[in-house]
Amino acid sequence: MAGGGIKPGFVYGQTDEMSYNIVENPVHIHDLHATILHQLGMDNEKLAFNYQGLDQRLIGVEPAKVVTGILA
Repeated sequence: MAGGGIKPGFVYGQTDEMSYNIVENPVHIHDLHATILHQLGMDNEKLAFNYQGLDQRLIGVEPAKVVTGILA
């Protein structure tokens, strides 16, 4: 994620010594997608479409937050 308002040369979060469990600053994929959309100038809550009578969003139906810790 070089450029685009992301801090360069920055590591966010940490895993254990086997890289299996997250031990610091977990980020869900929905949060990562919300952050990317935010940096593109889009609101992830407004990007919705109707599919089979239900409102769907590009990042899923669960709430997502922008990861501000990686933004420059």
